[in-house]
Amino acid sequence: MPSLNFSDKVSFIWSVAELLRGPWKPNQYKDVMLPMVVIRRLDCVLEPTKDQVLQKNKELANKPDELREISLNRITGYDFHNVSNFTLQRMLGDPEHIAANLLNYIKGFSKQAQDIIEHFGFEEQIGKLEKNNRLYLIVQKFCEIDLHPEAVSGIEMGYIFEELIRKFNEVSNEEAGDHFTPREVIRLMVNLLFSADSDMLTKKGIIRTLYDPAAGTGGMLSESDDYIRELNPDARLELFGQDYNDNAYAICGSDMLIKGQNPENIKFGDTFTNDQLPAQKFDYMLSNPPFGVEWRPQEEFIKKEFEKMGYGGRFGAGLPPINDGALLFLQHMISKMQDPAQGGSRIGIVFNGSPLFTGSAESGPSNIRRWIIENDWLEAIVALPDQLFYNTGISTYIWIVTNRKSPGRRGKIQLIDGRTFFKKMRKSLGNKRNEICEEQRDDITRLYASFTEGEFVKIFDNEDFGYQRITVERPLKLNFAVTDDRLMVLREASAFVGLASSKKKKDQTIIASEEEEGRRHQEAILSALEPLRSLGVVKNREKFTKACKDALKKAGVSVSAPVMKAVISSLSERDEIANLCIDSKGNPEPDPDLRDYENVPLKENIDSYMAREVLPHVPDAWVDKSKTKIGYEINFNRYFYKYTPPRSLEEIESDLEKIEAEIQALLEEGKNN
Repeated sequence: MPSLNFSDKVSFIWSVAELLRGPWKPNQYKDVMLPMVVIRRLDCVLEPTKDQVLQKNKELANKPDELREISLNRITGYDFHNVSNFTLQRMLGDPEHIAANLLNYIKGFSKQAQDIIEHFGFEEQIGKLEKNNRLYLIVQKFCEIDLHPEAVSGIEMGYIFEELIRKFNEVSNEEAGDHFTPREVIRLMVNLLFSADSDMLTKKGIIRTLYDPAAGTGGMLSESDDYIRELNPDARLELFGQDYNDNAYAICGSDMLIKGQNPENIKFGDTFTNDQLPAQKFDYMLSNPPFGVEWRPQEEFIKKEFEKMGYGGRFGAGLPPINDGALLFLQHMISKMQDPAQGGSRIGIVFNGSPLFTGSAESGPSNIRRWIIENDWLEAIVALPDQLFYNTGISTYIWIVTNRKSPGRRGKIQLIDGRTFFKKMRKSLGNKRNEICEEQRDDITRLYASFTEGEFVKIFDNEDFGYQRITVERPLKLNFAVTDDRLMVLREASAFVGLASSKKKKDQTIIASEEEEGRRHQEAILSALEPLRSLGVVKNREKFTKACKDALKKAGVSVSAPVMKAVISSLSERDEIANLCIDSKGNPEPDPDLRDYENVPLKENIDSYMAREVLPHVPDAWVDKSKTKIGYEINFNRYFYKYTPPRSLEEIESDLEKIEAEIQALLEEGKNN
């Protein structure tokens, strides 16, 4: 966890933000504070070599830009530099021109750094700060804080941004989980992602790639880089990411600059509609896509890719509900997995509960789960404690997905119940009241690595999460009669009423005489059916249908097939002791009102299931196998359910007596007072 030094710096920066009160609303503070934190961080990084850079820049004034770039970066020790004569501290000596000098300073950064800072849109804020006499005060305050990497590590800098953004989100009502993930959750994800490869990653000179399609401020990327550096200083993890939030992208890009990563690997834009790494494959991928965020703005593009490219595109397995695009991110990441022959890939992704079970059999979410599980890519799911995230208290899960499972894990899925592995925080931060400390993180990692069943671990075959959605039919049994009530139903039947209105629907100029003709036809049919009252209740559809046809023929009334169907249907009622209604092929006709559905485990034979679970109760039922659907869901709670016996009556009575005694004591105390 971050040190007290981190907390002091966050408090200081937040106090500086208070200088903006008035001209800026609290939800606008980030427009000034985030770019100023980044600029100050870069300023501190470059300050020790500032004079050397300025001198060298003069010497290379007539040299090619590429040579000058390489030389100046060599002096700074980073992939960026600044050739302005100013630093933030030096600007304070010329308060009259501080706006122009700050703009000059920003323009003095090398191209990559400038491109990153531009995404803050800070130039507009500089003018507003100057106009409202706040600019000098803000720069002066930031000069008091040391953000050099020797004073504030990369991890601590991540915590600073995390906490500042949390505060900004609170006043802006940002989407839950939209910008960052708590560092302890990222560290757990990193442990799970890399633990299976610890032997390989300790090899000298090894180079691997990692990608986050919803990179945000770069927390996933930074923590992964730190993990690999700690594990093997000779290893290199090349980081890639994309995000469409300007502030988050700029923070991530500046962090990559300072870490010595290539900032060009961090892309700006919508990952779904403008994938800027389309042909790239990665060894590792980590992400926390936004929870429950609509993908309606990208709907047209995504549906077009789904329909035209199928499995040749990114979303061939299916589309999730429009109100939650999380599973789109996972499909996107799977499309970037290395071929197993080239070493394969490992993916860690944070979801809320809906991707586990949302959607019925053969719906988009179910088909996505089926595709992942039947390809044997889902390795493990870890249920996390609730109230871990700053903007939401909902339950969350880490999915580990890979196309290179170890032999012992093939065909298996490991579920880990980590919901009790947390400590209560002394002070909550937004919705975050719990934290996963190092001890709990190590415990969960060990449970994952041991791959052994126990109280907190269940191991299943892939097929255990599949089911067959069967349609259970029961025969239609009807009786028939011509009565006043049933004739009233017939008069209102749509096909029957259509005798008078069908022509009108097609042709607005139909004449009144044609309508009258339709009404006369209706009355002729009703009149022809009157003699059938004497039949009473008929319990055989074929017999009653023949009687109706004979009566209509005798009366000289012809009817179409739809009208005849309406007649028979309107004059019927369900009757358990009536004869079965038989279709044209001689099979019992199903009763839609008695239709039922059952979920049969994929491993179980449907006929055996019916014999055991259904037929003893309804012997005439059967399965319409043409309607059977395959579904997949992961009902996490079911697998870790622990029965809690109800309290005894004696216990309850004892508690009630205590409460009554307390109430009585309070009443007595009130009387005495």
